[in-house]
Amino acid sequence: MTAPPLVVTPGDPRGIGPEVAVRALRTLDVDAVLFGDIDALRVHAPELQIVDSLRPGRGLRALVLPSSSEPVEVVAIREAVRACLDGTARALVTGPIHKARLAARGFGYPGHTELLGALCGVDEPVMAFVGGSVRVALVTVHLPLREVPDAVTRAKVLHTLRTADRALRERLGFERPRLAVCGLNPHAGDAGLLGREEIDIIGPACADARALGLDVWGPISAETAFYQADRSDMVVAMYHDQGLAPLKRVDFGRSVNWTLGLPIVRTSVDHGTADELVGTGKASAASMEAAIELALQLTDGR
Repeated sequence: MTAPPLVVTPGDPRGIGPEVAVRALRTLDVDAVLFGDIDALRVHAPELQIVDSLRPGRGLRALVLPSSSEPVEVVAIREAVRACLDGTARALVTGPIHKARLAARGFGYPGHTELLGALCGVDEPVMAFVGGSVRVALVTVHLPLREVPDAVTRAKVLHTLRTADRALRERLGFERPRLAVCGLNPHAGDAGLLGREEIDIIGPACADARALGLDVWGPISAETAFYQADRSDMVVAMYHDQGLAPLKRVDFGRSVNWTLGLPIVRTSVDHGTADELVGTGKASAASMEAAIELALQLTDGR
C-alpha cells in the first residue's frame, strides 16, 4: 500500500521557511505537500502546483488552506495535524514560526510544541532533538532559568523518561534504549553540596523509571552525559540550554526537533525565521532536509 504524503508547513511567510522548504523538497524529491502561504512559496517556486487534496505524487505541490482570521502559519499547522490524525498525511515537518510576532497577534502558546499538544489532546508532549548520533530530550523547555528548579519535579522527570523510552522503542526500534539523565546542578549536586535536586527529585524519578524496567543511567553531571553520549541512546536534560548548547555544537544546521508523545510524527528545523537572511541566498536548507529525512525514517514501518 502506498504511504500518504508528508505535510510540510514552511512557517512564517516573512522568514526563510518558504525558501528552505522549497529547496529541501527540490533536493530530496519526496512525496510531500506544502501547507502555507501560496504567494510566499511561489516566490521560490514559480512552478508550484496547487492541489485540492492529499494524494501520492511528486513535484512541488501546495494545498490551498481555508480562510481564517488566524495567521496563515497557525492555520497550516492546524490543518496539517488534522491530516496526520485522520491518516491522509504520513507525518508533519514544520518550518520556523516567529513567536513574538504571533504573540502580538494573540497566539496563546509559547511555541509549536504546546500547540501540537493541544491539537492532539496530549497534555505534556516532550521536546527532543536529534543531531548526528546525539539525541536529547528536555524535561523543561521555554522557561526563565530562575523558574527551572521549581518546574523540575519527580513526576515530570519520570514522564520525560517514559515518553523518551517509548518513542525510541516504537519509532526507532530500540529493544531497551539507554537513557542518560543529567543532574540539574554542577557535578550533579556533588552529593548535596551544590543542591539537593538530584537527591530529592531526579534520583527518585530515575529509581521509579528503573522499577518500571527502563535502562536509566544517572543522575550524572551534564558534562559527563554529553562527553560520553555514545554510551546512551538519548540524553535527558533538565532545561533548554543544558541540552541544546552541546547538541548544536556537535551538529548545528543539521539537527532536528522531534516532538515525543504525540499520536503523530512531527519533526522540525532547529533554527528560527532568520529574517535577516531572507532574499540573500545565504539561508541553509540542511536542517529542513534533515527534518524531512527523519520524518521518513520514523514512519517507514520498521
